[in-house]
Amino acid sequence: MKLAFKIFLLLLNFSAVAQDKTNYIHYNKLIDVKGTDYVLATVSNYGKGFSSRGKYLLFINTKTGENKKADFPHESYTDQIEQVKIDKQNLNVIVVSANTVDLDGKGGIDWNDPKQVIVFSPDGKQQTKITDDKLFVQAWTANSETGRLVITGHFDTNGNGKYDKTDKSEIVIYDLINMKVVSRS
Repeated sequence: MKLAFKIFLLLLNFSAVAQDKTNYIHYNKLIDVKGTDYVLATVSNYGKGFSSRGKYLLFINTKTGENKKADFPHESYTDQIEQVKIDKQNLNVIVVSANTVDLDGKGGIDWNDPKQVIVFSPDGKQQTKITDDKLFVQAWTANSETGRLVITGHFDTNGNGKYDKTDKSEIVIYDLINMKVVSRS
């Protein structure tokens, strides 16, 4: 009985290793992070049948070769990636918008789920999600003088996970220097 169990575990181990060999890594986009030694890569990891096994951002130090991985849920959608660099404000961050939350609870992230805004340090070591999960971000931009993001969207006020006539439109101004909300209207 013990021998049969050991053989079973051995075969299970071989099958798990064999499955892992079918992963495909796609480096979708490379972005030079101005004023730093870093390049940012968007990466998708696909398994057998090209099913998603994970998505992440990879911050690559071009001097040392070291990298820092910032994971997203495997069903997530990365939308806009922009570096906000204002030398006179001593500000240099990466702003990313992505669908990362399954708000409607339908077992996966899709285009009907809200988009969040996430701020990263240029080396990827610090990450801050700056929007609420129930805020459906429609657009955002950074002001190059003040270092503030203007984020527009709607807030899911009735909690049903979709955009309704009763949901409240919102404009959020976020200070990237102090990392806090300045106003909501």
